[in-house]
Amino acid sequence: MGGATESGKSFGKPIPRVEDNRLVSGNGRYLDDLGHGALAAAFVRSPHAHARILDIAVDAALELPGVHAIYTYDDLEADSPEMAENLPLLIPHPAITAPRNGYPLAKDEVNHVGEAIVMVVADNRYIAEDACALIDITYEALPAVVGVDTARNAEHVVHPDVPDNVAAHLQHGFGDIEAELAAAPHTLTLDLEIERSASMPMEGKGVYARWDDDEKVLTFWTSTQTSTSARAAIAARLGMAHNKVHCIAPDVGGGFGVKIVHPWPEEVMVTWAARKLGQAGISSEVKWVEDRREHFISSAHERGQVHEVTVGFDDDGRLLAFDFSIWHDNGAYLPYGIIVLLNTSTQVLGPYKPRAFRVDAYSLYTNTVIVTPYRGAGRPQGVFAMERAMDAIAKHLGKDVLEVRETNFIRPEEMPYDFHLIFQDGRPLIYDTGDYQAGMDKLKKLIGWDEFAEYKERARAEGRRVGIGVGAYVEGTGPGPYEGAHVLIETSGKVKAATGLTTQGQGHQTSFAQIVADDLGVPVSDVEIVTGDTRRFGYAVGTFASRGAVMSGSAFHVAAQMVAEKAKKIAADHLHADVADLELREGHVCVVGTEPGAEGTSIPLGVVAVLSNPLRYAFDDASRRATGFANAETDMSVPPVLEGEQPGLEATGYYSPPTSTFASGIHAAIVETDPVTAEIRVLRYAVVHDCGNVINPRIVEGQVQGAVAQGIGGALYEKIVYDEHGQMLNASYMDFLMPFVTEMPDSLEMDHTVTPSALNPLGMKGAGEAGVIPTSAVIAAAVEDAEGIPITSMPISPSELFELRLTHAASRNKENE
Repeated sequence: MGGATESGKSFGKPIPRVEDNRLVSGNGRYLDDLGHGALAAAFVRSPHAHARILDIAVDAALELPGVHAIYTYDDLEADSPEMAENLPLLIPHPAITAPRNGYPLAKDEVNHVGEAIVMVVADNRYIAEDACALIDITYEALPAVVGVDTARNAEHVVHPDVPDNVAAHLQHGFGDIEAELAAAPHTLTLDLEIERSASMPMEGKGVYARWDDDEKVLTFWTSTQTSTSARAAIAARLGMAHNKVHCIAPDVGGGFGVKIVHPWPEEVMVTWAARKLGQAGISSEVKWVEDRREHFISSAHERGQVHEVTVGFDDDGRLLAFDFSIWHDNGAYLPYGIIVLLNTSTQVLGPYKPRAFRVDAYSLYTNTVIVTPYRGAGRPQGVFAMERAMDAIAKHLGKDVLEVRETNFIRPEEMPYDFHLIFQDGRPLIYDTGDYQAGMDKLKKLIGWDEFAEYKERARAEGRRVGIGVGAYVEGTGPGPYEGAHVLIETSGKVKAATGLTTQGQGHQTSFAQIVADDLGVPVSDVEIVTGDTRRFGYAVGTFASRGAVMSGSAFHVAAQMVAEKAKKIAADHLHADVADLELREGHVCVVGTEPGAEGTSIPLGVVAVLSNPLRYAFDDASRRATGFANAETDMSVPPVLEGEQPGLEATGYYSPPTSTFASGIHAAIVETDPVTAEIRVLRYAVVHDCGNVINPRIVEGQVQGAVAQGIGGALYEKIVYDEHGQMLNASYMDFLMPFVTEMPDSLEMDHTVTPSALNPLGMKGAGEAGVIPTSAVIAAAVEDAEGIPITSMPISPSELFELRLTHAASRNKENE
């Protein structure tokens, strides 16, 4: 859309989000706003990280008034083979050597605290929880495997048939790593670590299901990022035809990756129970909403990895070899495959081009909550490894950290740049466009890089410690395989459009409407966007991996263009004009160069919608006059339906990319560390981002700002802590620290470079995860600069920084003895 920012176009303009008035005024419809008359479900969850289930006694709970049903794995096994199966491995990969997944309810053994064992359905949640407390389960405790080091040691195992705790072993690379390392003038080895964390959306998971016994139709609402996939999974599990199962994602109070998995055990159980109880005439509606502790101990985590990085480089800081070993904690099961590990092991390369590259990566089972993608999805870990290596190279050579990075940048004239690796989408890892030096140049001005040395000296004279850090990244966005969209112009001239993609706050109702409005020549306010409802659009992939705008945005463009062409064809017959001479503007199809609404050269889109329907001939004279075509003979001379076209001014379009498109950016931060308390404060933060052509700058900047906030949380505050027995020690907001606005820098500055992608019709790239990806690396570098102490593990707290100071001082004293 080359003319996207021309007068009259909304693409590229920062118009306010159309959905916000409804949401901020309390008129949102979240999962817990639904199904107030439904029976309530609750779950008995394992208090042990690892144990055998010896006996489950439910008699006392069954006698509690208001309890309607209690289910264990035995009930699933008695129901059908499908219900008794393991939950699926959603994304297979050849590197997965030992895929293991749990069941909707635990069978024989539990493998993490919080695993669901028994489901209770009662009149309300209070009764259901009371019944759960009356259920007596006898366990045989087993040794727990907690953390990467324990899993690697393999003294104890999570699954008895996986003796080394290795779920997957991934190896790839290019060049002769051994030769390059041997010949390199300099080599360094770094041991790095990123701790386990979690995304913690305001709204946890939830599902509400309704069974229609007359129609034999199941409808369920779930707080999900993948409504069409959830529907497919539930239909398969319940042995139902797809057209008898509907899944709707209502307003979703945050996703960030934790709501990708389909199906969750609770989705299986609630939908199954609704059908079972509905068929028995007890109740056709069942609902469950996760409480906060349940979210901590039974939803997904991410981030936890241990790295060993060996780099070879020359006197100029040119990266000759990057040898990368990874140990990834994937928790007790592997429902989502190794996407996180794939992202880390490919996007560690960032904007740089080593001669040789090798990855040796292990994904390990532990007796902890499962790991699935969390905003950034393995990329923050990879960027941390590469950017810490870049800083180490600069320190070793006594060079400026920016100079070393610039020496290694892939240049615009080298694009597209093929690494001859396979990306996480199964397609070649080829950077389509990017200008990393331009981003660096803008960032230096934005953060005041050249002036910082003087500022640091002034701060030191005042007894203050300040430091600056930088981090660059390249992010694969918009992965396939496809998304689709449906666009319909009603006889009122209003536009109804739908996609199967879900929404969790990204501003889809605005940005998608901007695309459709421009293609159809109507105001954005005349376009209604529906997402995540399988009744409106049945096939989609989902909202994750910074793919919404690229995938569904392109699909909306394709569908809207199809509708526009159809409108021109219909109007051409009535205007006695060639299709090539018509355009859509201001809600009309009109002859180019004429005014919309002019008699004889223009037709309102609503009238074209009427003309697209053969039933227009049943209209009475008044209806004909209202449409502007009172002459029956003239009207009847036009074929009821254009040859080769279906009735209705509507179309369904799909977009499938050849490969992912690669966004990029570079961040910098200035931090201050308290010399006494070791408190770390981010003073300034700067972002330069490239997501290709921008639909709505206001929305993109909001996305980046929100992601930076999550990145700062992950760098300084948020960490899931387990003890050696697999008990989570901070499973509440009292103990799991998240930043408030008071922890955000007063100055968060942003700028953009624009290198449009040629892989989609609108030249877009993704933006949703950009802000979180380099943040840990940037803040680690800034703290290291302030303190003069190597920072190799994140997040870092004041107490950890204080301990590092003591260790560093002791080491220096020992060296001086």
